[in-house]
Order: sequence, then structure tokens, then C-alpha cells
Amino acid sequence: MSLFGRILEKLGMRKSEAASRGPQGTPPRSTSRSQTSSGAHTNADKAGHPSSDAPSPGQRPGPEPRGQAPSATSPAPVAMVDVVSHLEALAAKNPQKLNWRTSIVDLLKLLDIDSSLTARKELAAELGAPANVMGESADMNTWLHRTVLQRIAENGGNVPKDLLE
Repeated sequence: MSLFGRILEKLGMRKSEAASRGPQGTPPRSTSRSQTSSGAHTNADKAGHPSSDAPSPGQRPGPEPRGQAPSATSPAPVAMVDVVSHLEALAAKNPQKLNWRTSIVDLLKLLDIDSSLTARKELAAELGAPANVMGESADMNTWLHRTVLQRIAENGGNVPKDLLE
């Protein structure tokens, strides 16, 4: 999972990959199949007449219809999340005094995500940081904090405007 995906997951804005998988570790599927009284699965044609699932001899079965899967680069939001309330609640439970409102390091620590320089560089690259901020740690941290909060807002997080500037 991407680092930004982990941030969204920790904020409750994205389900974990394990939780979104079925019982045998496979993604859940939706089908348009119905079950007949004999227990056989059938599909209905356009006129509503049942047809067999088995392909005709020489035919290959086609893929079953599925909903469009979300892109790996832009996770679909679960619901609007009050980010400030969530982070304040985490900060109240944390023994360290973390200034998540201005520090990307403290924000990552509060979410229990690796805040090392290596991890921050990886996150900055993942979010498309310009080359001019990648060379200077302070510039990168400032850019990264602002961009992470903006991306959280874009993914359904209720982030106050003063934190996005």
C-alpha cells in the first residue's frame, strides 16, 4: 500500500486492503446471477429469459460484469471525515506533544506511520514533489505537509481552509 493510502486508512477514510478482501483473500465480486430452485446459477438475457452459465462448445466464457474498481493512485473516499477532530482525539491520547498542524513529522508520528527522512522522501516522490523541494529537507517538509492536507481534503477529509494555505 502506498504511504498516502496508509494515511487515509489511519484517518478512517479508506478501508484497509485486508478488510476489503473476501474470506479467502480475494476481492469481493458482484454478479448479476440468480439461483434457480434447482440451485443452478443462471443469467437472464435482455428479454428476461434465463440462460445457462455454461458456454457453448468452442466458446470461451467472458468476464463477469463488475463495478469499476478505484484507481490505485486516487483512492475512493469512504465518507466525509472530520480530520481535525480525529487528529485532536489521537493527540489527546498520545503522551508526546505533537504539533501535527504545522509539522509533517508530527502528523506522521500521530498516525503511527514512519516519519523518517527516507519515508518522507518516498511520500514526497509519491505525491509528485517538484525537484527543487526534494533537495532541501525543510522545503520538502513544508511542501509535504501542505500537500498531504490538500490531498486528504480532495479524498473526502473535512480540513479547515487555514490548514490548507
